[in-house]
Amino acid sequence: MTNTGNLGTIEATNPVLTVAPLKEDTEMLRATEKITALYCRLSQEDANEGDSNSITNQKDILLRYAKEHRFPNPTFFVDDGYSGTNYDRPGFQQMLSEIEAGKVAVVLSKDLSRLGRNSSLTGLYINFTFPKYGVRYIAINDHFDTIDPNSTDNDVAGIKNWFNEFFAKDTSRKIRAVQKAKGEQGIPLTTNVPFGYRKDPEDRTKWVVDEAAALVVKRIFKLCMEGRGPMQIAKLLQAEQVLNPTAYKRREGINTPSPETADPYHWNPNTVVHILERREYTGCTVNFKTYTNSIWDKKQRETPIEKQAVFYNTHPAIIEQEVFDKVQEIRKQRHRRTKTGKSSLFSGMVYCADCGAKMRYCTTNYFEKRQDHFVCASYRSNTGTCSAHFIRAVVLEELVWMHMKTVISYVTRHEAHFRAVMEHRLRLSSEEAVRGYKKRLAQAERRLGELDRLFIRIYEDNVAGKLSDERFALMSKTYEDEQMQLKAEIQTLQQEIEVQERQIENLEQFIQRVHKYEDLQEMTPYALRELVKGIYIEAPDKSSGKRRQGIRISYDLVGFIPVDELMKQETA
Repeated sequence: MTNTGNLGTIEATNPVLTVAPLKEDTEMLRATEKITALYCRLSQEDANEGDSNSITNQKDILLRYAKEHRFPNPTFFVDDGYSGTNYDRPGFQQMLSEIEAGKVAVVLSKDLSRLGRNSSLTGLYINFTFPKYGVRYIAINDHFDTIDPNSTDNDVAGIKNWFNEFFAKDTSRKIRAVQKAKGEQGIPLTTNVPFGYRKDPEDRTKWVVDEAAALVVKRIFKLCMEGRGPMQIAKLLQAEQVLNPTAYKRREGINTPSPETADPYHWNPNTVVHILERREYTGCTVNFKTYTNSIWDKKQRETPIEKQAVFYNTHPAIIEQEVFDKVQEIRKQRHRRTKTGKSSLFSGMVYCADCGAKMRYCTTNYFEKRQDHFVCASYRSNTGTCSAHFIRAVVLEELVWMHMKTVISYVTRHEAHFRAVMEHRLRLSSEEAVRGYKKRLAQAERRLGELDRLFIRIYEDNVAGKLSDERFALMSKTYEDEQMQLKAEIQTLQQEIEVQERQIENLEQFIQRVHKYEDLQEMTPYALRELVKGIYIEAPDKSSGKRRQGIRISYDLVGFIPVDELMKQETA
């Protein structure tokens, strides 16, 4: 006889509950080795309806029914906290495994809705899977029993299954409506507070800064600003024995869905990336970041950024907005480390002034520091599309630092004149750029309208028989592809226009940044990346008999600064 105590039925994470047979049932047990599966399920929504659907209540009903009808080897399979809209539930899957192994004679559930709320799949299990393996199914409160297919109660089972599905859909709609209302009010929808914050004990919908964790978050952003990638940051934190977010939350007694790690000091680079990309650290709440297609498809999909709801200044910021924005720019550069493991503080920032390609950082374990250099990525042993544009890293560092010192000194000593000159330059360049962008934007919007009219025309021709289905499919696909490209271009143009129109505001922000570094004595990676956006290396000039090489520095927010012109005006 099968040892029912080893069947491994599941009650969420609890062990199997097997009920010992009554003495008077021993004769019945000898007649069969199969079990009676008592299936219980409770979702969070069902729990809100009261105690009638509780797991305890279901167990009492099922066990009593099994005893009264002398069903042998009653064994519980329990899913506590699982939705009935799909069948990917541990308890049900364990029961299904026993059914497919031929070990189950009867399946009991309190009613049809306990088995599931997906009418199609519920019907498939009842009418196909269970009969295939010779399993009798009984839904007690619905008076449903597959042993009597001609019963009137069995005839309405399909209607009940449909109603159970409708109930699930209706409940889902209500929950979504409540979540939508909360989300639109700026109440955080996430139940898992980002690392660096805690829920405010006086108002659980608010967040307060967790000072210890916030220091780690600030350190991660600082390291990224200095040019370190997620892998480097993760290794550094691990080497310094910094608790990872999961280990920290568990130590502090903060709820977290993440499983405990074997090494509490192990940092996954993806964890670092997730922290660097969370806008909530700037003090805003971001809702509707993900969505699901339906109650059947629970896969979380990312909502486009423009469709997410952002509410600013809802909690204290850990990271300044401009630092966060700068980090996102740095993250986009994604430069590869050399095989030696070494990297330059300029990595990802240096470009060829002629072809625009990135300059590759070159070094070996045998190089002295003065031998490390940058070379145009398009250059391939004089056979590429560009010349080498070779420059040593130490020379580049000296030239950039000299330029930065000059800019910092001039802005702090002659702020008013600097502002006036740059405002004039920015306004002229901005007006010209905006005119070009708006002209192209108008063209793109006109063409988009034309495509809509063309699509309607070919649709009417297809319906009238003037255009074949094959031709219609080909033309509509062409129009749709062009529309997608135009919509993307329109969005980009609109963003560029907004950027240009904020030029004066950006100038003020740049001046404030410069004032932070009035007393800077040497170039630091953080200062470099906060002030400089890109460095462009020109081809060397040997016409004078000496090798001379110029660089052009594009500063963040303001672009190229005419230092020589400003200095001449100062001495005039």
